[in-house]
Amino acid sequence: MAKVLIQFAHPALSKSKVHKVLMSYCKNLENVTFNDLYELYPDMYIDIDREQELLLQHDIVVFQHPFYWYSAPAIIKQWCDLVLEHNWAYGTKGTALNGKKMLNVISCGAGKDAYSSAGHNRYPVRQFLLPFDQTANLCKMEYWPPFVVHGTHRIHQDVIVQHGEQYRYLLQALANDDISSDQLRQVEYLNELA
Repeated sequence: MAKVLIQFAHPALSKSKVHKVLMSYCKNLENVTFNDLYELYPDMYIDIDREQELLLQHDIVVFQHPFYWYSAPAIIKQWCDLVLEHNWAYGTKGTALNGKKMLNVISCGAGKDAYSSAGHNRYPVRQFLLPFDQTANLCKMEYWPPFVVHGTHRIHQDVIVQHGEQYRYLLQALANDDISSDQLRQVEYLNELA
């Protein structure tokens, strides 16, 4: 069994249609810890010791957030800057996260077709997530494909619920080690395995 840590960040959760539903499907799952960064640290003063201890206790780190300006909300950058310390997470003595896994769970306003070389945003989502991929690499972690909910500006409630069910299934599969590295290498989005 693997232990999954969801590092949740949504600065305007009251306005979210998608993340409220995703939250409801991921809370109270066995071997899954839900850590709401904005709720815990509204002033952005992050408890580094607490967060490092959580990382040590878990095998898979999930950054769940809306896709803001082709990236993550500010608290995730602050969290990375403070928690992933040199010679703890990376560097010659930084071995705390070796072998752990990382992925993003994101919502995007635009449809998938907008995230391509021919689309409005010119690049696929995976390219915008390269800083997370490289962060994982630097920390000797394995970076996995993201779980993506597209088209959130026009999405219907029944589709959001379907994504919630997929998310729950995938979290349970990850916690149960039911998804292989080979399967992960063959998909663009984790959604494809649900």
